[in-house]
Amino acid sequence: MTVQPADGLSPAAAFPDPSHDQWQTLVEGVLRKSGKEVSGSAAEEALSTTLEDGLTTRPLYTAQDESPDTGFPGFAPFTRGSRAEGNAAGGWDVRQRHTLTDPARLNEAVLGDLENGVTSLWLTVGGPVGVPVDGLARALENVYLDLAPIALDAPADLDAAATELLRLYGERGVAKDEARGTLGADPLGHEARTGVEADLAPAVRWARVCDAEYPRLRAVAVDALPYHEAGGSAGEELGLSLAAGVAYLRALTGAGMSVEAACGQLEFRYAATADQFLTIAKLRAARRLWARVAEASGAPAAGAQRQHAVSSPVMMTRRDPWVNMLRTTLATLGAGVGGADSVTVLPFDHALGLPDAFARRIARNTSTILMEESHLARVVDPAGGSWYVERLTGELASAAWAFFQETERAGGLPAALRSGMVAERLAATWAARSAKLARRKEPITGVSEFPQPGERPVEREPAPDAYAGAPGGLPRVRRDEAFEALRARSDAHLAATGSRPKVFVAALGPAAAHTARVSFAVNLFGAGGIEAVHDPVSVEADTAADALTAAGATVAVLCSSDALYAERAEQVAAALKSAGAARVFLAGRPGEYAEVDAYIFAGCDAVAVLTSVLDRMGVA
Repeated sequence: MTVQPADGLSPAAAFPDPSHDQWQTLVEGVLRKSGKEVSGSAAEEALSTTLEDGLTTRPLYTAQDESPDTGFPGFAPFTRGSRAEGNAAGGWDVRQRHTLTDPARLNEAVLGDLENGVTSLWLTVGGPVGVPVDGLARALENVYLDLAPIALDAPADLDAAATELLRLYGERGVAKDEARGTLGADPLGHEARTGVEADLAPAVRWARVCDAEYPRLRAVAVDALPYHEAGGSAGEELGLSLAAGVAYLRALTGAGMSVEAACGQLEFRYAATADQFLTIAKLRAARRLWARVAEASGAPAAGAQRQHAVSSPVMMTRRDPWVNMLRTTLATLGAGVGGADSVTVLPFDHALGLPDAFARRIARNTSTILMEESHLARVVDPAGGSWYVERLTGELASAAWAFFQETERAGGLPAALRSGMVAERLAATWAARSAKLARRKEPITGVSEFPQPGERPVEREPAPDAYAGAPGGLPRVRRDEAFEALRARSDAHLAATGSRPKVFVAALGPAAAHTARVSFAVNLFGAGGIEAVHDPVSVEADTAADALTAAGATVAVLCSSDALYAERAEQVAAALKSAGAARVFLAGRPGEYAEVDAYIFAGCDAVAVLTSVLDRMGVA
């Protein structure tokens, strides 16, 4: 904290305030040194980053970056938090997800979590992949149901699961006003997952029961994860969650509930990603947008959105899964700072199957460390007042509202799902993002950047999947999927032949001339599970052929400086071709070199390059 001297003298008083134009002039000088001749606003644009939803983040934000009035925490438009005290009183609710189907194993896992920091449970119940409804009592044995809120995920057996949970509350003496959590009714989310047309009647029925008898128990979950997992952007995720929430409001009020009571039955679920600022802005924008819906519905005081944030399944990788611990930490930071009421940290091995005890421990401790040691929950809306965050919140809210209106014009979310409009929009967004991933413009540490092809894969017990093979639902994507397919081909080749596919690195000249491009090439080919053989350290035209043969490779890549390429690239490439190289790459921008077949460089389509190499090698 900055403290002014008692005499009012400011240490900076002798220095004039810098202007925006002066800053731009300095930026122009920096860019000029890198070979870019730009001036004025173009200099600032050169340092800007384009995001999805047509958003752009700039390198500098100032007090002139106006944003709508954010109000106060706990008051409309709730941008700064749904409650006046935020999470400062006790931190956010640490909600652990469990998908075990055996009641005894599930009970052991939930008791271990509750004894070590978890404060609520998210359980998959019923159907072929959840704990059986008649096993719920055993799964919750010795769990204090008046202290630990329960969130159900029972799309196939909602009625049976909800009935059983309420029976357990009564059997164990839990007063109706002490039962907390959510029954998780989300027929529209289930339709998005499976393509099975939603029936909102059960959700309405349970909402009426909760409203009349269980004041702290919510019936409906507005789950935006299906849209996030289908490749949707933050704005699309928000827009579709609003459309789902409005659809439920219409159904609930149509059944006789007031707008206030209907809003009180909804809990919204959003993905938290490793882009912590975008996550912060998304949660703040979500509250502001829902407050606008409540206001337009005639109940502005009911617009305090209850939020459950879940670390993004899309960002979780199967290779080098340990990096997922860092990703989920950033996601949890964003969720906590963004004001989520409940946070679920998916275990680092989530993409591989059922998590082990260590993975669950790390997941729950992520929240504990951020709250107890980093003190993130001690400040209400810690990002409030940041020109960048406030501007990003406002711009994201505008993009989301525009897509919400587009969805409403299409007839509302049910009609937009059934017409294919939602699927087409999300597919287009994912296609654009996939191109960035393929070109490594969006790097994935441990997968597309700094891969470790020789690392032994982490194996887990397969996890049940309620939506596997659903023919009509939205797809589920992962950032690593294109590279994972390449690595799987390499693994199969290793299993069949005892060795990885190989590429020979033909470095020219001294280490100072080739090291940077050798590292680049090794990194790129490693992302496809292709072993780069760099031995000897450098080659000449008369040694390249023997080196290629010794490496046992049929593909080679030249690595050196542009000056040495001009002198030696063609002769070395010809020698490699004469020794049997089916394809010769050059690490650098495309040029005119005889015998060089293709080029690899920063921004090239790595997936296309690696696919072509494996195809040429005959790797199935």
